[in-house]
Amino acid sequence: MIAGLETFYDVMRRQGITRRSFIKYCSLTAAALGLGPEFVPQIASAMETKPRLPVLWLHGLECTCCSESFIRSAHPLVKDVVLSMISLDYDDTLMASAGHQAEAILDEVMEKYHGNYILAVEGNPPLNEDGMYCIIGGKPFVEQLKKVASGAKAIISWGSCASYGCVQAARPNPTQATPVHKVILDKPIIKVPGCPPIAEVMTGVITYMLTFDRLPELDRQGRPKMFYSQRIHDKCYRRPHFDAGQYVESFDDEGARKGYCLYKVGCKGPTTYNACSTVRWNDGVSFPIQSGHGCIGCSEDGFWDKGSWYARLQNVGGFGIEASADKVGMVAAGAVGAGLAAHAAISALSRARYKGDDAQ
Repeated sequence: MIAGLETFYDVMRRQGITRRSFIKYCSLTAAALGLGPEFVPQIASAMETKPRLPVLWLHGLECTCCSESFIRSAHPLVKDVVLSMISLDYDDTLMASAGHQAEAILDEVMEKYHGNYILAVEGNPPLNEDGMYCIIGGKPFVEQLKKVASGAKAIISWGSCASYGCVQAARPNPTQATPVHKVILDKPIIKVPGCPPIAEVMTGVITYMLTFDRLPELDRQGRPKMFYSQRIHDKCYRRPHFDAGQYVESFDDEGARKGYCLYKVGCKGPTTYNACSTVRWNDGVSFPIQSGHGCIGCSEDGFWDKGSWYARLQNVGGFGIEASADKVGMVAAGAVGAGLAAHAAISALSRARYKGDDAQ
């Protein structure tokens, strides 16, 4: 245990939480992480014995949308994450300190918990002109990033800016904005892309790391599989309309009013891996597709340079691997046409038969 830090259980007991409520919380945490009841004792043990996680949160080139998303988390509430689950010792956006006092806190925490803190990075460092396009405390952000990363246990790249570069790295990228993993090469990095990421995804990653004292399982791009293993398309409530060949052709047509699939007006859900269609936003209320706008693919690398958000994707699989959305629509229309033709032929034969019987 890191000396001087309370455990999560210590904080809860100090706040008057009973043992029964604590075990109930552990059960709810297991359910939220998709774990069975056999993991509840393991979570309880982690909460009782492990200190709150020291976190240093840095900001580079970004719009602060990741922080805006994070503070709106409902499961768990961000106040519980910040005040109880982690020790957020430095965040120049959220902390009360500023200037020399803030920088002194950063140096103190780095020295005291060297090798035992988590570095969270929101935004990316620009490398052109020796990093002078982003200055923190009178120094280029890239210098601060390298300095703080040197003593970190692991790094979390919040958002598409830190994970991939995002709009700051859009062509021609005059500042040479560069994602974190291309600057820091000797530390484990968890990418949590999105512009911004879903609040519950951000807090879920921290909860997992606190509970199991390890990084979550990552995909080949370094994203947590628990949140980025499925396409938005796979769990989208409009998927039946896609399979049926029912599409919105323009945002003011009858298909839009009926809630048809948004593929033809540019939805990138079929190629975007994220949890939007399952976790959703604003305490699970909605997500962009449910609000009537197609996914822009903001959690995918290079989405900002891949053309118009309203340009339709090509060769998207439907019923089979070889079927595109266009073919699905043609097949559906063809099946309907064939059915109508068959019905018309049978009706004509029946009428002819009846006429023949009448003539006799």
